[in-house]
Amino acid sequence: MKDRRTKLSILFMAGAQAMLNSTTSILISSASFAALLLLGEDKTLATLPATAVVTGTALATIPASYFMKKAGRKPGFIFGILLGIMGAAIAAYSIYYGSFVGFTIGAMIVGTCTAFGNYYRFAAVDVAGPEYRSKAVSYVMAGGLVAGFIGPQIASNTKELFLPYLYLGPYLAIIALGVLALFFVSQVKIPKMEESHFDDEPRPLMEILKQPTAILAILSAMIGYAGMSFVMIATPLAIIGCGLLDEDSFNVISWHVVAMFGPSFFTGSLIARYGDYKIIMIGALLGVACVFVALSGVAFSNFWVALVLLGVSWNFMFVGGTTLLTTTYRPSETAKVQGFNDFLVFGTVATASLSAGILQQTYGWDVVNYSVLPFFILVVVIAFAKIMGGKKEVAAAE
Repeated sequence: MKDRRTKLSILFMAGAQAMLNSTTSILISSASFAALLLLGEDKTLATLPATAVVTGTALATIPASYFMKKAGRKPGFIFGILLGIMGAAIAAYSIYYGSFVGFTIGAMIVGTCTAFGNYYRFAAVDVAGPEYRSKAVSYVMAGGLVAGFIGPQIASNTKELFLPYLYLGPYLAIIALGVLALFFVSQVKIPKMEESHFDDEPRPLMEILKQPTAILAILSAMIGYAGMSFVMIATPLAIIGCGLLDEDSFNVISWHVVAMFGPSFFTGSLIARYGDYKIIMIGALLGVACVFVALSGVAFSNFWVALVLLGVSWNFMFVGGTTLLTTTYRPSETAKVQGFNDFLVFGTVATASLSAGILQQTYGWDVVNYSVLPFFILVVVIAFAKIMGGKKEVAAAE
């Protein structure tokens, strides 16, 4: 990295990312259980609050991008964190009064916080510069490793803190995490996105998106994230449905989140050494392996191994897709490309999350896993074709 100030900014963004992902892991590991208590006899919509989180993210993604373009990254991050605190307060209030609708609305508002926080990875590139783009993205994403340990554990250890209001504690804890995130963001120095500094003329969005590299980058992030969310959202319900305990679910989700962010310490170096295409393909292959492990049995070990593989798959596909995308647009095109990319990613994630709950409750765990398999295979095929195409170009040049 360039200097001490740059390294500190990356470190504080990693801390903010840790708080953001801790919030997400609390929601994923507890929202469905809270919903089961708030719903009547029909439990079909138990995953709706978790879906509301990613729906809020999808709806706020493009506005968040343009908000930051006008006001700057830092004010955008602060505004997003304040939204998350407000959403957590509404969710907690709704649990206290037994309102499923209010709880779902609160979860959706927390999702808008995630829309702003998802730009930490792009802000890391702004801070570090293009020559360190893969490492900067990886280091910030590595902040999520903390979330794997503290998020589900916070949910588990605070769920009975305010009995008889089961699961009230985790949503009050999210407020505290938001306060910590505000401190971290206040210490970050991020260059302002000023369009007047751009010498190049922005191209139409469709022209940018027609690039084969852009297509693979978006597909990798979209399928990697949606596929991960699809299986992860259904996992707590599947674990309980197979006769295991909610504590088993917390442990599986905890290690899943560790697997999502742990590889970020070296993903950037792997991308720099082997290239985006190969890392994306390996990530998709790990997604395929996750499905086969999940289909091979319903013991705790099956869930654990499958979700760890799924976490690493997400890391390679999402980080790989993110860094690859940054090579496809000009500085003047940043806001619209990043915003549209994340809108596609989280719009797909929202659809996947809702359908996962319905499929799990109606058809079961096997159908959930069979449904996601073709999409991972699609990314494998496209990435492999790009790798082979690159080799042919090198051979022709020689």
